[in-house]
Amino acid sequence: MLVTLTGGAGAGKTTPAAALAAAAPQMSAQVLHGDDYYFPTPGQGVWAPDDTGELRLDVGDPRSQDLTRLSDDTDTALARVPVVIVDGLFARHVTPRTPCTRFDVFVDLPADLRLARKIQRKCLRDGFPLDVLLRNYLDHRRDAHDRHIEPLRDDCDMVVDGSLPADDLARRVWSAMADRDLVPGPRPPVPDDRCP
Repeated sequence: MLVTLTGGAGAGKTTPAAALAAAAPQMSAQVLHGDDYYFPTPGQGVWAPDDTGELRLDVGDPRSQDLTRLSDDTDTALARVPVVIVDGLFARHVTPRTPCTRFDVFVDLPADLRLARKIQRKCLRDGFPLDVLLRNYLDHRRDAHDRHIEPLRDDCDMVVDGSLPADDLARRVWSAMADRDLVPGPRPPVPDDRCP
């Protein structure tokens, strides 16, 4: 079985991917991260000069990710474990050759919250310059999201709220797959939205 988590930068895909793997009902799972598959050097992918003239990879363009290698690694993982979870901006584009059940999830979060998460993670935690992040967002990443990521929403089997706690999100995804008879065993419980 292949489960993909697609969504914008900062929507919350990596932590829910780990939660999905941990909550896999009576099955072992492996997680592959799309962020590990960007082309490392010019010659492949989409590169453009930054304000200083240094070439930078456009990580908001799917052509900058080695989707062939990611799909090959997905095939390898599918031969080893019953469930493979792929998370990333373009996870929906993964196309393994191995016949398998597939369930694609779009992790949705409003743009302002995604940007706030990026600022918290990259700038406040990792020390990335805030002005560079904001300029990149306004000049490139916002448009790239609208062109390359948002259209994937309609190709996914389920849209989830990226503001949910990762464990709740994982239970909702496994429950939705169980409702479609995609996983064996009893249906996992879903948190009650009415409870505080």
